[in-house]
Order: sequence, then C-alpha cells, then structure tokens
Amino acid sequence: MDKTQETQASVKNGVSRMIFAILSILIEVLVILLLFIYMQQKATWIYSLIRILGLLFVLRIYGNHKTASIRMTWMLVILLLPIFGTFFYLLIGLNGHSLKMRKRYEDIDKILLPMLPKNDDVAEKARKKDGRLGGIVDYIRRQSGYPVYQNTQITYFDDALKGFEAQKKDLAKAEKFIFMEYHAIEDASCWHEIRDILAERVKAGVEVRVFYDDMGSLGFINMDFVKRTEEYGILCRVFNPFAPGLNLFLNNRDHRKITVIDGKVGFTGGYNLAEEYFHRTEPFGFWKDTGVRIEGDAVQSLTVTFLEMWNAVSDNDKNDRDFRNYLVASNARYVIEKQGRQVDEKVVELFEKEKEEYFGRMKEAIQPSEMYLADTQAAVGRHLGFVQPYADSPMDDIHVGEDVYISMAECAQKYAWFITPYLIITDEMCHAFSLAARRGVDVRIITPGVPDKKIVYSLTRSYYNNLTRNGVRIFEFTPGFCHAKMSIADDLMATCGTINLDYRSLYHHFENGCLYADCDAVMATKKDFEETFAQCEEVTEKYTTGRGAFMRFSQMLLRLAAPLM
Repeated sequence: MDKTQETQASVKNGVSRMIFAILSILIEVLVILLLFIYMQQKATWIYSLIRILGLLFVLRIYGNHKTASIRMTWMLVILLLPIFGTFFYLLIGLNGHSLKMRKRYEDIDKILLPMLPKNDDVAEKARKKDGRLGGIVDYIRRQSGYPVYQNTQITYFDDALKGFEAQKKDLAKAEKFIFMEYHAIEDASCWHEIRDILAERVKAGVEVRVFYDDMGSLGFINMDFVKRTEEYGILCRVFNPFAPGLNLFLNNRDHRKITVIDGKVGFTGGYNLAEEYFHRTEPFGFWKDTGVRIEGDAVQSLTVTFLEMWNAVSDNDKNDRDFRNYLVASNARYVIEKQGRQVDEKVVELFEKEKEEYFGRMKEAIQPSEMYLADTQAAVGRHLGFVQPYADSPMDDIHVGEDVYISMAECAQKYAWFITPYLIITDEMCHAFSLAARRGVDVRIITPGVPDKKIVYSLTRSYYNNLTRNGVRIFEFTPGFCHAKMSIADDLMATCGTINLDYRSLYHHFENGCLYADCDAVMATKKDFEETFAQCEEVTEKYTTGRGAFMRFSQMLLRLAAPLM
C-alpha cells in the first residue's frame, strides 16, 4: 500500500519539528499539572480552592449559550477530575483564541465585508424563486455578511483531479493576481506543477500570494518552504505556526481551500494541494473529493475571504491598505470614501463599466446547448442561478456552517443528502436530521468505508444509532475514503466547501463553503450523489439494531469525549 506524507511524512525536517513541538507542549502541560498536584498535597486549602473554582466553572458552563453536547462534556470532566478538568478548561475551554486575535479579525472584517455589494435585488429574486432558498440566503447574508449573486457561472467537479486540472489551466491565464489559501500543501509533484505555473505568472508581472495552515501542512513540508517559495517571487504566509509552548490560539486552524484568479475566477471545495487528493498515491483506497469553479460576480466573496486571513493573521506583516486592485466589481464609491478621498463619479462609472463588459463577454461565451432554454435572457438567468460563497470563523459565536446544514435538512420536503469524512455532530444537528426523516424526508448521509483515522472512524460510527433509529439512512463509501463535504436538498440547492460534519469544522476552524441554487451545478451534484450511493454499502439496518453491550459502552465513552477532539 502506498504511503503519503499525511500518514508517514517523507519530509524529515517537518516531522522532526512536529515531534519536537508536540513533546515540548506535552512536557509543559505535564509540569503545570504536576505543580497543581504538588500544591494540593502540600496545602489542602489549594485543593479546596480548585474544587470551588471548578464548581464556578461548571455553573458558568451550564449558563452559557454553547450546545448542550459541549456543555455536558466539560461539566462531567471538571466534576469527575477536579484538578485535571479545571486545568484543562483553563487551558483551552475558556477561550480558544486570544482577544488580540479576535480584535484583528473584527477590524479587517469591518473594512472588507462592507465592500461587498448588498445585492438586495438578487436576494429578493431568491425569495421569489423559493421561500426556503430565500430563508437560507438571508441567514447567510445577515450572519456572515456575504451576499448572494447572479451573473455567476458555477461548475461542479465530481472528482478533485478534474478541479485540479481546470485550476492549472486558469492559473496559467492569470493577468493581474493569484490568491491561494489551503489547509495543507504537500511539497511534492502536484504542488510543483502549480508552483511552476505560479513562477511563470510572476515573471509575466502577476502578483501571486500563497497562504497555508502550518498544522495542516506540518508533515508535508520542511522548515524552509516559505523561503524557497518566495525565491520564485511568490509571496507566502503561514497561519498560526506550530511551535513549542502553550498557545491558546493553537486549537483554531485555517481549514479553508480557496483559489482566486484576477478576481474573476475562483475555486473551492474539499481538496488540499497534496498527492492523495489527485490519486497520485492512494493510502486509503480511492480518495473521493469534490470542488466547484466559480466565474463571475460571486468570486469577489472568495477574494474578501482570502484578504481577511492574509491581513489578520499577524500584526508583524505588512498588510494591504488599498483593496481596489482586487475587488474590481466591488462598490467603488465605498472604496473611495474609505480612503478619505472625494468620490469621483467618473471613477465609479469606470468600475461599473469594467464589470458590465466582463459579464457581457461571459454570457456570450455560454453555448445555447448548455442551457435549459435557448437564446433568451431568461435562459441565461436560469443557467447561472444563485451563487453564495460564505465563510465561517471561530472568532465569533455564530456557527454558520452548522446552521446552513441544519437549515438544509429543516427546509427539505423530499430529500436532503449529505456527505462528510467525519460525522461527529451536536444534539441539535442530530435532532434536525432525525426530525426531517420523521417528517418523511429522505435523509441520507455518506461517510467513509475506509478510515484515515481509526479512533475518529469509531467515533463517527457511534452516531449512527441515534440517527438510523429515527429514519436517517447511512451509507459507507466502500472504494475508499471520502473527503467531500457537501449537501443537497430537493433538486433546488446544494453546498460544497470545506466544512465537515464534526466539532472541529463547525466550532473551531476557519472554514468556507458555497451555496448554489437553481442552476445546472445542482443537478450535477445530485447525479454525483446518486453515483456515489451506488458505490456505498448501506449500513442503516446494521446500526439500528444489533449493537452489543460492549459496543454501546465504548461508543458512549467516545461520544463523551467527542467535543474535546
């Protein structure tokens, strides 16, 4: 069986750094914990103080607004293991990120998000098309600040390799700028192909930026990756470097996958820039992943999402002060006012003219054979439909990714299908899926048939019984590991992005997704779901009944620890 750097890293320096950092953190945690225990033995009043502090934490947890699943776990850990539980809660439970980081993200969002068009007219069209669609669109607009668009063509890829090949072609055509943000980059053949294209574009005068998560890429690359990348003229930044020492922000990772080309073409989906996503190696059987290509107005939301991370990740870097070069279709008047300059209506007209000319060319390029109807404006509108890229951040208490998935199930009348590599969900999501199934909706969830992490795989299966006994159908993808993160409801709307159905994605990571509706891509997504079901084993009946006492007990323990993973 082939190995990749996700399972056995071949980059020696990266692995050594990871091992050293993990050991350093564990030693630091152990020393602090031993200090707690020593103080307890030497002074009983300290133990009493810890118990009182733990009790106060339990009361605080009970009264907060987090999901009951998370609250119950923390309460039990603190009550059963006062010293360890209190210390652990102080370490990561009170705050997964620093106030300083939260402030940086709030400041940049106050600048970037208002630069996006409101598109109230498009939202109204979505409401008129279907009230259920309009409800989700309005939720995303209000809670995340990302509008819904038309004037956008979206293409669905049922295999990450197809997205990768399309991505390389579009990257080679870049004229102004390229932004790439990925959870994991592997310093191997796939990345080298992209890097060579980026280097060639740099020589042609294109501005290129690459941004990656250090934890996600730790086993993929060595310590001088940034330096070697910048030797090609590519600007490169790292999200939250993994280093020895306790770091309250370490629990929050950048799990987003975004490519933006000239602000006109964008890619997102479940795949990282690593070998196994494109079948160069297959350590877990066939790797199932998906993505979308977006061309048109909606790309500016992906641009804003990238610029948010690039400008908020560190206060030591030189950040952008002028975003006009990257948001050509944005509200020009707002951009000019933000710079403290007087609005020149001629400049505004130039922005709008460039926007209209671009979309005119794009619509002319659409072949009539690809449309539902022929050669009418209505046909163009139907083909393009509605597209709404959005982002989710752990810097606030709004869980957009989870709420969109729950809304897909709640509004479905015929079917709601989901695919996820990990199924570790809250009671609220479990209840929403179960209630939809009890209403008669065909609710199905696809999970991997081959695990990449055995403990997480067992934890995923521990959720099956609660779902299947209420009518939810569970399918396991037998050819290998499915890494796709998608949903679809009633032939009307679908989502594709980076958001797993697990606590990490829903509560701790920076994520992004894309809602699309009333377009060809929805039906392409449905077709892929149907073909994927045919490659799955349905395990609904097996987990509805037939669990032994030992399995029930072990799954109960795993479920208890789930919110802490």
